[in-house]
Amino acid sequence: MAPSKPKILAAALVAAGLHAHAQQSPSLAPVTITGRHSPAADITPFGDVPLQEVPASVSIISRQQIEDAGARRLADLTRFDASIADAYNAPGYWDFLSIRGFTLDNRFNYRREGLPISAETVIPLDNKERIEVLKGTSGIQAGTSAPGGLVNYAVKRPTTTDWRQVKLEVTQRASVLAAADLGGRAGAGQAFGYRLNVAHERMRPEIRNADGERSLLAFAGDWRIGRDSLLEGELEWSRQAQPSQVGFSLLGPVLPGPVDPRLNLNNQPWVKTTQFDAVTGTLRFTQPLGDDWRWSARLGSQRLETDDYTAFPFGCGAELAFDRYCSDGTFDYYDFRSENERRRQDAATVELKGKLRTAGIEHEVAAGLLASRVRNRYQPQAFNWVGTGNVDGTAVVPEDPTQAFAVANRDERSLELSMHAATRWSRAFSSWVGLRHTRLDRGYDQSVTTPWLALSYMLGDAVAYASWGQGVESHQVTTNPVYALANAGQVLPAAKSRQWEAGLKGTGAALAWQVAAFRITRPVTNFDFCTRTFSCSAGDYDGQAVHQGIEANGQWSHGPWSLAGGLTLLDAVREGSVAEPANNGKRPVNVPGHVLRATAVYRVPGMPLEVEGHLSHEGSRPVLADGSLSLPSWTRFDTALRYKRRMGAMETSWTLGVANLFDRRYWRESPYQFGHVYLYPGAPRTLRVAFTATL
Repeated sequence: MAPSKPKILAAALVAAGLHAHAQQSPSLAPVTITGRHSPAADITPFGDVPLQEVPASVSIISRQQIEDAGARRLADLTRFDASIADAYNAPGYWDFLSIRGFTLDNRFNYRREGLPISAETVIPLDNKERIEVLKGTSGIQAGTSAPGGLVNYAVKRPTTTDWRQVKLEVTQRASVLAAADLGGRAGAGQAFGYRLNVAHERMRPEIRNADGERSLLAFAGDWRIGRDSLLEGELEWSRQAQPSQVGFSLLGPVLPGPVDPRLNLNNQPWVKTTQFDAVTGTLRFTQPLGDDWRWSARLGSQRLETDDYTAFPFGCGAELAFDRYCSDGTFDYYDFRSENERRRQDAATVELKGKLRTAGIEHEVAAGLLASRVRNRYQPQAFNWVGTGNVDGTAVVPEDPTQAFAVANRDERSLELSMHAATRWSRAFSSWVGLRHTRLDRGYDQSVTTPWLALSYMLGDAVAYASWGQGVESHQVTTNPVYALANAGQVLPAAKSRQWEAGLKGTGAALAWQVAAFRITRPVTNFDFCTRTFSCSAGDYDGQAVHQGIEANGQWSHGPWSLAGGLTLLDAVREGSVAEPANNGKRPVNVPGHVLRATAVYRVPGMPLEVEGHLSHEGSRPVLADGSLSLPSWTRFDTALRYKRRMGAMETSWTLGVANLFDRRYWRESPYQFGHVYLYPGAPRTLRVAFTATL
């Protein structure tokens, strides 16, 4: 897969340049809109307030939606929300998502059980109860993070009654998944609860040279201590071993037509299987303090180990074009190896929540303290030029496993103090306020404060709201000599993003809907420009990205029909750039101007049969920063049949699903990562059959 460290890639550019000099010598079911009785969500600080009333854009992707879609990874869930798109989602590698046009940072924008985690790994979905997505600037919940939003994984918890479920799923080309999900309660007064998830999959995707295996073992338990106290714990172990599919690219100045999506250029005989191992767990204790107050404490820990191996196409030294392939379809091949990457993240938080009344006015208040620590260790990596490949995938080149590139370890600590309050001035009118202060130690010390304000007004079954908030990113200028920066190693001031949002939410017996308008501004550095041109004198901020748009989604049920869908219209531009003034007013790379998702389900009267159709449409997105090349828009149809029948005490469900029903060939996304243009094709038509039995 792609080298995970920009420093190594920048060094590779130098190596590519030397190689070129030598050659030239003489010789991107439905969106769930939660209602008044929606579950609490750790993705907002107002978990006790129904999400329908919270003045923020939040999507909840339920367990049932994950099952119905046959989703294996977070990237499979983009179909449920028109604000979410792909952002370098290579099969066999970890996930990259964008929300409202901003790519989330895998180090800072992800949560599990409400605690920060690293998403620089493969995260299984088999034991996840739901995925929560907060859209917009995330300073309300994160000390530092990229704008766009946060993603939180909520794990399955013990059931109140006995639960026994087994699942068998077979996908085209003999991929096989077997899973079991067991839950219940035991002990005196059923004080102890448990949930056990086991899964194993033999992966045989349509992509060539990408066969693999994955396994999961996860346990969650709780103990009702006395009448009110609750202790919860869960532990998850997972492993995935699978080669990744590397991206394609431009052929010189030309955007090629979509390639066979089964082709994998990571196909050299010496390539080893990339392996991701993870152990993650949390403990949570909750204690009421009277009728209106409670305190809770959570502790989380994550241990990741990765061995990453890739025959990696990168640039064209023969044409001195290091961000794309050669005009004739050849490219420079590199042997990339990063063994024994070890990532560790620990976090602990204490929270106090309660209600106050002053002069007849009710306030819901919360205060919390979050401490987290990151300790990542890397061995020397290999990124060695080994020859010339071609887009037909027929070239065979020798290996060079020499691990000569040192990678800096990462150590950091943070301490975050947060305070939030929701004040109900009347039955209809409420104000909301949040403040988070963060102290960072990342080899440098920095303190940041992010406020958030909102007003909401109840209009019968609808809620109107307006909010303003900030998010913060903390950058350090790279010391890599490729940039030749006069201020190498110096820390730039923290970059503050700002967002305005106004929305309207409504819910009823048959219809739930939401509309939101937003505007986000984010400072942009000149780092990408430095990588592309080698012409920077110093690293600095260079203008800003301005993303504004409208999101609308809803779901409706009546009789045998259920309809759901979402539409995002996004106007994203670069402004104020001095280094690249010609790019001002241009849409950022890999950001579609509009996205449409729609799902229809029909339950056949008199039969336990459902027919589902799903449509995903994404508009054109730029390939290059100057807008000279763009991917065409694309549309994909998926369909499924579900047959559900009770057999004695057992509920059974059969699913026959087809993804990309018409086998459409298209470029799915065009991320610009690590100084290189990538093109990823849409997956080919894929058939799956799933059987689930539940007691």
